[in-house]
Amino acid sequence: MARNKITIVGAGNVGATTAHIAATRQLGDIVLIDIVEGFAEGKALDIAEAAPVQLYDCNVTGTLDWEKSASSDIVIITSGLPRKPGMSRDDLLAKNVGIVKDVSERIVKHSPDSIVIVVCNPLDAMVYAAAETTGFTKNKIMGMAGALDSARFSSFIAAELGVSVEDIKCVLMGGHGDDMVPLPRFTSVSGIPLTQLLDAGRVAELIERTRKGGIEVVNLLGYSAYYAPAAGAVRMAEAILKDKKTVLSCCTYCDSEYAVGGFFVGVPAILGGSGVEKVIELELNKSERALLEKSVDHVKQLAAKVDKLL
Repeated sequence: MARNKITIVGAGNVGATTAHIAATRQLGDIVLIDIVEGFAEGKALDIAEAAPVQLYDCNVTGTLDWEKSASSDIVIITSGLPRKPGMSRDDLLAKNVGIVKDVSERIVKHSPDSIVIVVCNPLDAMVYAAAETTGFTKNKIMGMAGALDSARFSSFIAAELGVSVEDIKCVLMGGHGDDMVPLPRFTSVSGIPLTQLLDAGRVAELIERTRKGGIEVVNLLGYSAYYAPAAGAVRMAEAILKDKKTVLSCCTYCDSEYAVGGFFVGVPAILGGSGVEKVIELELNKSERALLEKSVDHVKQLAAKVDKLL
């Protein structure tokens, strides 16, 4: 049986780490593409040489040549400028729209039947840019944000309560930024509502840390996070390639859902073999809906800026 084929665009920290995690998960053969000669080739060779130690069996190819990506099942876009201290995700908009547009055109040419996962920032706007450029059906374009933000929220909760991260199930919604909407009412610890385990003040502090999770890493490292974003992207890819019907928070297209009106925002969704198979609509209370509407309004503002740049 033919192996799945995964193309990862951008061989920087996020792209190379995504390739390595995907290889260890044996999700299929991997093509790592970059515009810098030797960069993707070197990263791919290093990942391939780790295979006998970590015992994974897949082909990892680094290249400048998009022809080698042809007929990919999944394309993960990690290329784009990363954040530096003092920068917001929105500061990256103009430059990264151009990069995502170019990449998306190449995806259409070489892998017109692929499913696309966008990782670069500002995330929701870049997913919109990819969707507008490719013209793919909306269920085949999505962004890795909720998977990352959920992981951050889960890790903070686990550390606070002294429990296993495996026990935490949480839901986040809205845009990938400071106005994201973690939902403690829908977050549980082995089935126990978080609101019964932590007081409202401490939950609010963990929510704020989650919202600032990206810049916390940037301020410490001097550049953007990559281990957790890569892990989030691979988890999404695995759910699709293995048709797992996994429920994940991710950036996906919503029209009537949550009255979004035709934009890509973070919501809980079922990921399977055809991509985003269903958006799960939660019954939000008044305050939760207000927070979501505020976040969606910001996403719409970014989309309007993207329209002017495409």
